[in-house]
Formats: sequence, structure tokens, C-alpha cells
Amino acid sequence: MRALVISGGGSKGAFAGGVAQYLIENKKLNYDIFIGTSTGSLLVSHLALKKVEEIKQIYTSVTQDSIFDVCPFIIKKKKGIETIGIHHVNVLRNILRGSKTFGESHNLRSLIKKNFTLEDYNELKKTDIDVVITVSNLSLNQVEYKSIKDFDYDEFCEWIWISCNYTPFMSLAKKNGCEYADGGLGSMVPIEEAIKRGATTVDAVVLKTEVAQLNRMPSINAFSLLTNMFAFMLDRIESQNIRIGKFVASNQNTIINFYYTPTILTTNSLIFDKEKMTKWWQSGFYFAEFKDEEVSPLETE
Repeated sequence: MRALVISGGGSKGAFAGGVAQYLIENKKLNYDIFIGTSTGSLLVSHLALKKVEEIKQIYTSVTQDSIFDVCPFIIKKKKGIETIGIHHVNVLRNILRGSKTFGESHNLRSLIKKNFTLEDYNELKKTDIDVVITVSNLSLNQVEYKSIKDFDYDEFCEWIWISCNYTPFMSLAKKNGCEYADGGLGSMVPIEEAIKRGATTVDAVVLKTEVAQLNRMPSINAFSLLTNMFAFMLDRIESQNIRIGKFVASNQNTIINFYYTPTILTTNSLIFDKEKMTKWWQSGFYFAEFKDEEVSPLETE
């Protein structure tokens, strides 16, 4: 069995889309399992249906307005560098309304249901492909994996949305008496889960560079401090997931093919820019092609 695992990474998910496009359309790989965390969860259903061009158009066109009905930050650009600042009015209004988060991302839930239709869901359910979404259960302090096989259309779309909710900037979901948030808070690269579900080969797209290349800029406000702190924690979680995945794979004789970003794509993955994301998608495609050409001669020896 072969699995495609796509990590979290916000707008950097466009790179993962490009990698997946090459693997599915050019290398003609067929996957039995698709597992996505956070931004990866937005991609996996369309990829499982091989509707690659459709998800490319949707994904690279996403904007802040597509995601947030209450956006907690504003984007500032100075000397060509984009940073985020606090949108004081929106944040204060949200707090006064009794919200537990700085912003709300209900627009994203509507976007998911608009582009992943009931017909798409039914088409996937007819196959043997397992599409799995990673979520973090804050109440029970555990990571949960939600398979399309176990839920109806509305519930599955909600799990996709929940997996992407990067709290406290986005909505905090309450379901079955528990509070849920972004899957990346618990499992950024769920390789271990793919192996548990029977994968003998895993293609893992990790939305960061293989070797640390970044010294973060000093925090300029409370939001940039929060994003830096979250980025630090998620990097640690990601590294731990990869180490555990490699350990489990070595014991189960599972092959893992890693696809890291060759360069730092952005220092703030909450900023969605159509032009940049289109370039990242293309760079993901070319990188996967280059990696394949590099490996192929070894495989034929």
C-alpha cells in the first residue's frame, strides 16, 4: 500500500500541491491512503479524486477574505518584506462578542463545502481510497485522525475545516463536547499514522527545509511574537514526527520518500498571495521532477 502524507504549513501548501501533481500525473503513482494535516487536509480529497488542476486553481486563488470572516491582522509591506500587524478593531470586536479567539474563519468552512461537493464525496466513498484528516482534540489532549469512511458529507467537511483552524487566530471548534483546533498542534507530519493504516511506501511532503536555514526576525508586536512562538513549537513537533516516522518505518520495513522545500518559501504562512502561491506550486512540481530524475538512475541499477 502506498500513502501520500502532506504536512501543515499554511500558504506553503501550494508547494505540496505541485509535488503531488508530479507524482500523480507524471509519475502515475496510485495511492491507497491520503493523509493531510492543516493545509494538507485541504488538498487530499481532490488529489484522491485526481482533480489536480481543479484544486490548483482553487488553492492558488485563496485570499485572506476567502478564509476569514473576522481577520485579526493586517498585512504590512516594508522594503519588499511582508509582516502582519494587529487589526485592533476586529480583535477588540471579536473579544467583546465573547469569542475565545482573535479571529474567525467560517468563510473557510463555506469555501470547503463549495469546492468539495457532495458529488465529490460520494465519488470518493465508492473507491477503496482512505482519505484521512488530522485534528487536535484540546479537551482530551490527543491527536485524532478522521477518515472519510467514518463520516457523512457534512461531518467530513467540518473535520477538514477544523484541521485548518490555526488558533488563536482562527476559529476554535466545539464538537461532541470537546474543543478542537489545527491538526498541526499535535501531528504536523503523520507518517506514523500512515504506516499504522498499512502503508508500505510513504511519500511525505514536508513544508520546511530539511536543514534549518532561518534565524527569525525580532518580534515587532504581540501577533508576530505569537506567530514566532507557534512556528518554533510546530517546527519541534514536525521534527519529532519525522524522527518517530523514521523509527516506525525502520521496524516495519516501510519506505519513506521525503519531499522537503529546497528553500525557505515564506516566514509567514498566514499570508496568502496568489502570485507567490502559483510560483510555489510550480516550484513543487519542478522539484519533484528533479528529485525523480536524480533517483531514477539508482533505481535501475
